[in-house]
Amino acid sequence: MGVLALTDDTDPFAQASPGASASVSPSIAGPPDAATLPIVQPPVRPTEPVKFTLVAAGDVLPHGPVDASARTASGYDFTPLMAGVEPYIAGADLAICHMETPVAPDGSKPSGYPVFGAPKQLVANLKAVGWDGCSTASNHSVDRAYPGIAATLDAFEAQGLGHAGTARTESESTQTQFYNVVKGSRVIKVAQVSFAYGLNGLHKPAGKSWSVNTFDADAADATPIIDAAKAARAAGADVVVASVHCCVEYRTLPTAAQERIAQQIAASGAVDLYIGHHAHVPQPIVSLEGGPNGDGMWVAYGLGNFLSNQDQACCVAETSSGVLLTATFTVSPDDRVDVGVEWTPITVDRLDHHAMHVLTDIPTGSRQLSAAEVKARLARVTSAVGPAAPERTEPATKFADYMWASDRAP
Repeated sequence: MGVLALTDDTDPFAQASPGASASVSPSIAGPPDAATLPIVQPPVRPTEPVKFTLVAAGDVLPHGPVDASARTASGYDFTPLMAGVEPYIAGADLAICHMETPVAPDGSKPSGYPVFGAPKQLVANLKAVGWDGCSTASNHSVDRAYPGIAATLDAFEAQGLGHAGTARTESESTQTQFYNVVKGSRVIKVAQVSFAYGLNGLHKPAGKSWSVNTFDADAADATPIIDAAKAARAAGADVVVASVHCCVEYRTLPTAAQERIAQQIAASGAVDLYIGHHAHVPQPIVSLEGGPNGDGMWVAYGLGNFLSNQDQACCVAETSSGVLLTATFTVSPDDRVDVGVEWTPITVDRLDHHAMHVLTDIPTGSRQLSAAEVKARLARVTSAVGPAAPERTEPATKFADYMWASDRAP
């Protein structure tokens, strides 16, 4: 048996080469009068670096009880549940979540475990608290078959949110999701690629093998992820973020296969930041040898849960909490990218209508969490994440002028 088990859930500044042919026809009359030539201004090389922040989170996993906490007289509203962490999301230049479940197609009711279908209002609420897009490749991507994939991406695009990992058409499956971060005259193109290890034993929709990005985690083969990252760079990406849904649930330490996958991606030099999902518990944040500059690539093996109904009552105690990852990117005038990461511990109070909190914001407890329980949850997150990256206890800072997520390229 494999290591996994099916579970539930052209540079404008370059000089022309000596042998390059010109686009001017030969003439025996000599050069044209200079007054007749157009004035062409050379491009201005940037002189200052561009800095921006990216915040990422763990699994958005709306179990039935979470939906019940969000239920209103007219539908659903998840924003009150996320109010406690909203400043840490809205403060970032770019915020990317992980939508683990599909949206319930029109004409069907929302559902939780084991076959998920989220209320489509959840997507609008994610936008409302500051998320700019989500990765969508997960082991639950086909819970509602192809209509669920389509409903999810339709809901995202209706809100102007980016998405990566699933597709409605074969053409869409070959496109890269870009987030465009603007500072002055510079546009930094951030590409996201998203892949999952499997589909809980379900099959991809018939004739639509392209509808979900998957890879062979049992063989620890990261080739599809690396190929997608390289394609994103070929399409113009300045920064590439890989969202990887893998490998074994409820385990704080990464598996050997999980480590090999991350090492391959780091060694490829194609990815600037690795964001892991699926374990439902926080996992280590480390820097691996490799990366685009050869000076390392940050890996968050697993960010745990963002919004879910899990805690020790169903699973393991660590499932009650997760991590907000804040990555600060600095892009130099010569396009070198440097990355620094920090982490913020968050939790869901399942007994208080699934209210979310930053653990360091509630040292004396909350309505249903005692100070001792808050301390215990914080200790578990801290132990899981490890010492490689510093903790962040303040909301992210915006550096860019603005950002948009509507750009997709083949």
